[in-house]
Amino acid sequence: MHNMHAHPNENGGNGPPSPLKATLHTVGERDAGQRLDNFLIRICKGVPKSHLYRIVRSGEIRVNKGRVDVQYRLVLGDLVRIPPLRISETHELPPMDAPSLDLPVLYEDEGMLIVNKPSGIAVHGGSGISHGVVERLRAGLTGKNDMLELAHRLDRETSGVLVLAKKRSYLSALQEQIRARSWSKHYQCLTLGEWPETLKQVDLSLMKTDGPNGEKKVYVHPEGQVSLTRFKRLALFRHPELGAVSLMQAHLITGRTHQIRVHTSAKGHPILGDDRYGQFAINRIWSKFGLSRMFLHAMRLELNHPKTGERIVIEAPLPDMLGDIVKKLTPYAV
Repeated sequence: MHNMHAHPNENGGNGPPSPLKATLHTVGERDAGQRLDNFLIRICKGVPKSHLYRIVRSGEIRVNKGRVDVQYRLVLGDLVRIPPLRISETHELPPMDAPSLDLPVLYEDEGMLIVNKPSGIAVHGGSGISHGVVERLRAGLTGKNDMLELAHRLDRETSGVLVLAKKRSYLSALQEQIRARSWSKHYQCLTLGEWPETLKQVDLSLMKTDGPNGEKKVYVHPEGQVSLTRFKRLALFRHPELGAVSLMQAHLITGRTHQIRVHTSAKGHPILGDDRYGQFAINRIWSKFGLSRMFLHAMRLELNHPKTGERIVIEAPLPDMLGDIVKKLTPYAV
């Protein structure tokens, strides 16, 4: 069968696959790092997702002439071969393009975009979430050479400083800094009970497992990854009905999945509103008090600028909901 290169459409992306011929798509900056299934859903407008998964499994969709899994992450320059596809008129509705997202920009230059992520939005699609922050920010890009990739992750429920790269060189430099642990990341959280002032660091190894629905669960295990969080108690509050809570600053020395959430919970002081590692009954009471999310916020990040090497400090103000909760509480000690 004769292969042809797909031509870019007016939006800078590749056009939909031809119903008559196989098409070859060269992965550009925009799609590098994206999962194959998310790429196909965008490219193959109107084709049922179940059909796309089936033809990936059967090997009809190939990357660099080889079979791959739907979870394969595309690499710059990959050649994706898509067979002739018939667009369904009777099955699923065509997937909608990611709606663009307008987030508060904390810092931006030619190679880097740093935003204040709200709680409740995943950083990228997957695990039943069609569009995350990165897909929705990409939707606002106009040029076909525009690239936007996550430099790191934040939990869906966590708000605050999120760094994205606009250039491959910046992405490599930022990720190298993370590996070298030269970033300094500080969070604020509100924890249950009176956190002992003497408890200034938690050093508990963490093990990660994947649940049946793709959700990650992390627990303390001696054979897990070494994990260290430094804590500073900022204030103690007491509420006549809800009891004592502690406003904490958490400084990540290592950056494991759910690290602060598991470390606080393991010490008997879970983060308020945490539906995975917290206490359900207490979270429910606090939701009536106005806390309908997890009280964990990435408030401050220090990193070296990828181009100049200059140390820069980015701060994200506490979201209104969290600030309002603190205002309602009566402090009785620091």
